[in-house]
Amino acid sequence: MAGEERPAAEGQWFERRNPVTGEVATRAVAAKAADAREAAEAAARALPGWAETGPGARRLLLLKAADAVAAKAGEFVAAMMEETGATESWARFNVMLAAGMLREAAALTTQVAGEVIPSDKPGCLSMAIREPAGVVLGIAPWNAPVILATRAVATPLACGNTVVLKASETCPRTHALIIRALEEAGLPAGTVNLVTNAPEDAGEVVGALIDHPAVRRINFTGSTKVGRIIAERAARNLKPVLLELGGKAPLLVLEDADLDEAVKAAAFGAFFNQGQICMSTERIIVVETVAEAFLERFRAKAATLVAGDPREGRAPLGAVVDRRTVEHVQALVQDAVAQGARRLTGGEAEGVLMPATVVDGVTSGMKLYAEESFGPVVAILRAKDEEDAIRLANDSEYGLSAAVFTRDAARGLRVARRIRSGICHVNGATVHDEAQMPFGGTGASGYGRFGGKAGIAEFTELRWITVETQPGHFPI
Repeated sequence: MAGEERPAAEGQWFERRNPVTGEVATRAVAAKAADAREAAEAAARALPGWAETGPGARRLLLLKAADAVAAKAGEFVAAMMEETGATESWARFNVMLAAGMLREAAALTTQVAGEVIPSDKPGCLSMAIREPAGVVLGIAPWNAPVILATRAVATPLACGNTVVLKASETCPRTHALIIRALEEAGLPAGTVNLVTNAPEDAGEVVGALIDHPAVRRINFTGSTKVGRIIAERAARNLKPVLLELGGKAPLLVLEDADLDEAVKAAAFGAFFNQGQICMSTERIIVVETVAEAFLERFRAKAATLVAGDPREGRAPLGAVVDRRTVEHVQALVQDAVAQGARRLTGGEAEGVLMPATVVDGVTSGMKLYAEESFGPVVAILRAKDEEDAIRLANDSEYGLSAAVFTRDAARGLRVARRIRSGICHVNGATVHDEAQMPFGGTGASGYGRFGGKAGIAEFTELRWITVETQPGHFPI
């Protein structure tokens, strides 16, 4: 924090182990509540200087940071492989998009604008202006660690805020590399601050940060369960929160779909990064008249998606993050099969290596129908027609991403408008992210939007300021 690495006040450390080998991947500082408060205070001290830094200067530093992140690609690959079991392709995709997010944030520095609003009062110049909110707390997850931690800090910095990034206990080294890149780019000391903690101290550390009076905005990407806890704690402090939480993304295959395109998008959406993406395709809703033709092709594709040691780089899938994920996915599959569903692909896991699994005939009484798997399994739901497919898509507490496949673009747009989700793609995969797009969900998937100009509204304070240019006239 404040431009230098410090041990925890109590001198404690914790270890993150490689999910594939069990070896120690990272040894990181185990911060406590007092350390977290110190990080928030360092950010508060740096705030006035950074908030007064001109947009051109902030832009230049963020562009340098993008280059610094890109230059560390090899280090990010090694860290993600060792901490999360990620494949090289997933790690490099993370670095590419994260660098793009910093460049997009750099472009936003001159877009933090206001407006002059006509006033009914003669001689009154009335303005709405946006100012930095203050210290922003970003809480990032492990599954897309470079993308999502960078997203947590980039737009806040562009808007003139300072930041405390609470790293994931699963990938502290990966998250630390981002902060190092920002500091190497020349951001002033205290502008960005990293807090790492042991898993058992997460509640204490996050609570101290949310409660700190300098922290004025909070963003969290992670599970819906934890998101609720964070939102409740922030609400007691009357602090705005941006939440991007879980998902159960549906991909609809209508009877006029291009099945080859649908298969490609469904396989990518369901199994990229072993299904450990908030936008992952968890439900494929296929109209009955084309179900068999679709499944014949999709099963053949999924059967090729085997898992292997990411260090060897010979398999399309890497490891899931831990044994709990394996046990959770296996329990969902077993429950579905016990109630009459059919497993079309996938076998037993070897440790944390799980092959792509497809389960057909999933119905509403099965856990796989509603529960987020966050692993390499996808449920096949059969729909009678378009109307039934829309009903099934909306039969979920989640609402992050969705997709619909049809050869009729107008029809696809009409269906997309009826699906309750923050994001929907016509003839595209549910997994799609671009730095300039408004990204977020509805329902149990959270609220607020990252990305582009939408992010400016989340991380600034909108103020009304007037200037009187004529003598005042008052009734008393």
